[in-house]
Amino acid sequence: MIVLKNLFAVLLFTLCVSFTPPHHGWANYDQTKTLDYTGVIESSVYENPHATIKVVQDKKVWTVILAPVTRMRDRGVKADMVKKGRSLRVVGYPHKEIKDEMRAERIFIDGNKYELR
Repeated sequence: MIVLKNLFAVLLFTLCVSFTPPHHGWANYDQTKTLDYTGVIESSVYENPHATIKVVQDKKVWTVILAPVTRMRDRGVKADMVKKGRSLRVVGYPHKEIKDEMRAERIFIDGNKYELR
């Protein structure tokens, strides 16, 4: 009976780990092509694994992957600083495969620079 319980526990653990959503890596972003633009935040999600904003720049909408929320807070970037309607400057790298997505290396809000890496 103990062996059966242990086997069940191992199988349950394996299933849980197997179906965990994959975490994207920074290797998916092209660090040889720096993007640097100013835009207006169209929408914002301030939650883990990474805060994400949609930024409109010259009629183009970028999905901008920011840092994890804990790092954002540690660097001084609070949720209300990246809310809809705010203007900001974004410096980062485009995704290698997903059009209109980028990873932010740093952002500028109200003239203040915030390093996100």
